[in-house]
Parts: sequence; structure tokens; C-alpha cells
Amino acid sequence: MKKEIRIGLIGCGFMGRTHSNGYRRVPNFFPELVYQPVLKAVCARSREKVTAFAQQWGYESFETDWKLLIKRDDIDAIDICTPNNMHAEIAIAAAEAGKMILCEKPLARTLAEAQLMVDAVDKAKVKNTVWYNYRRLPAVTLAKKIVDTGKLGKIFHYRSNFLQDWTINENLPQGGSVFWRMDADAAGSGVTGDLLAHCIDTAMWLNGGIRDVSAVTETFVKQRLHEDTGKLQDVKIDDACIFHCHFENGSLGLFESTRFARGHKALYTFEINGEKGSLRWDLHDLNRLEYFNNEDDAATRGWRSIHVTDGDQPYMNKWWVPGLSIGYEHSFVHQVADFLKSLESGEACAPTFQDAFETQKVCEAVLNSASSKKWQTTDVNWKTHAG
Repeated sequence: MKKEIRIGLIGCGFMGRTHSNGYRRVPNFFPELVYQPVLKAVCARSREKVTAFAQQWGYESFETDWKLLIKRDDIDAIDICTPNNMHAEIAIAAAEAGKMILCEKPLARTLAEAQLMVDAVDKAKVKNTVWYNYRRLPAVTLAKKIVDTGKLGKIFHYRSNFLQDWTINENLPQGGSVFWRMDADAAGSGVTGDLLAHCIDTAMWLNGGIRDVSAVTETFVKQRLHEDTGKLQDVKIDDACIFHCHFENGSLGLFESTRFARGHKALYTFEINGEKGSLRWDLHDLNRLEYFNNEDDAATRGWRSIHVTDGDQPYMNKWWVPGLSIGYEHSFVHQVADFLKSLESGEACAPTFQDAFETQKVCEAVLNSASSKKWQTTDVNWKTHAG
């Protein structure tokens, strides 16, 4: 007998689509799961937009007030796909109502907000997870398995970047429903919370905690028209960020992110260098993981390209035959499946709010370091620095 998990989705933008697709596809490709998602209701402020979304994705009903959605007895789990400034209020209310919570990344705008969210789910003892979806791409999961076996030996270096170019146009506005990521009040930060947060989450999952950071940020377009006020206002988010760091295991990290790298739409890469071997991965070729093993025979030693499509590799036995690829959207299907599986096992579905709080600590340290022009530890007193 299948058990229903009735989903209440808040927000029907880009991430609302990716999550909805995950919910809809998981019963077909993970039929063994005891729990099954039911698209019970979707919520957005625009009645016209939310009704169209509900019809397109098969939600049974809709709301235009998220507080009414949370009060409903026919909702088991709240999925938060709103701008970052709404995450804390919604998550805390959902926890107090006893709802499970799936929250988009980053967890919040600041550590102060994130701490309130962690406290709320801990107090209510409700299931929670954060959609750092790149963990669930099979090649990235395979990288985790290789690192955990110790095949790379002692780790010396971790480097990662996430490059885009969509904000180079100085005539783009900030704020509103489309460009809220460029408004500090809505987003909290720019590329640090939006893009580097993904890099940081993956890095700490693969290589352990980050001890301290030294960062530089830049805002290339200093003023933009605000969509809501129609006035020219200072831009307070970071257009670009670079930082280096020490990991707890003694390795060095190097990170870069920007929205001003012309020609790059979503270049996300990481590379790990250890005493016995190295790994590297590129989102643009997401089904491949490159691996160098220094213990190979010297005459044939070199980088090997692993095509991660075989049934013995993570998640791939759920999809097609070996050699046939999957894409970005499948990472969300996998996260839904893992969340539902965790309901059976009783285990946490990582990354939890607490895990995402650790990522938030690094993001906060990065921004504080860039502001102070000093090294910043990740155990920063967030009550002092959070804004």
C-alpha cells in the first residue's frame, strides 16, 4: 500500500517547475518507494499565474496566501520556492504547524534568519531538507563515493567555479518578481548566496568543513532602476566573488563566481587533487567524471573519462540503458526520491537545515571577509555581523 505525502508548493517560478517535475516523475522511476507525492496545492500571489501553473503541473488546488496553505489539514509537506527573504517566515510557520519542509537554497539571507529556521525545525521535530540538488547528479555522487574510499589519499587542493553572464546589461532592473536576485533586500547577497552556495555545499560534502576564508567581491554596476519603485538605487549585491580558504583537513580551496563572465551561462566545475589521484567534473558535461589514478601503470597513466550512465553507478539503474544520458532535471527527481526514502528509514535527508546552516556560515564569512579585507573564520559571531 502506498502512503501519500500531500505537497503544498509555495512559489511557481523556475524552481517551482523543477520541483514539480521531480514530484511528478518519481513514482514512475522509483516505483518501490512506499511514500508517493500528491500535488495537493500550489501557492502564489498572482491568481492568474498560479491557476495556470496548477493546471499545467496537475495540482489539485491553489492558494494566493501562503498562510492559508500552511493552515490546511490536507497538506503534509511545505515546499518553499520563494525569494530568499520569505524563507524564514514561511519555514518557521510551517514547522510550528507540524509540516515537513523542503526549502530552496540558500537556507536564508543571513545566519540570524537561518538559525531561527534551524531552531524551529529542531523544536517541532519535523522532517526537513534543502534543495542543493547538484549532490544528486550521478557523476557528483560517484565522486563522493570515490573520495570516501580514500582512493585519492590525502587531499591537497579543492577548486571550484560557477560562472554566468546574464547581468552584464547595465539596463537590467533590480527587484520585482523577475530580478529579485539582484535586490539585496530580497536575496541577501548576489553570487555568494546564489551560486557559490552550491559550490560550497558540494565542497564540504566531498572534502569536509571549511575553517577560514579570505574573499574579494565586486559590484560592477553600482546603480540600477528598481522594478518596484521605478527609482535609480544603489546595487548592494555582489556581482562577482573570489575567495580562498583552508579546509579542516588541511587542504586549500579556491572558489570563483561571477555573473559577468561573457560566454558562460552556467559553467559549474570542481576539481580535487590528492596524493594518490584527482577528480574533476563539469556541469556542461554532467554525465562524465574525470579521474586520475597515480597508481596506474606508468606507461598508460593519465586522466580517464568515466561516462556515468551504467546501472552500477549512482541512481542510473532507475533510468535508461548504459550509454544513454540524463540531465539537470533528474537531480530533483533523485532528491524527491531520497526524501521519500528517508520517511521510510527514519533517517535525515541531507542536506538538512543544519547542514545548510554550515554552508550559510561560510557564505557569511566570505561576505564579512570581503567587507573587512581580512581573513575570516567560519565560526564568526553571526549575532554581531548578521544584518
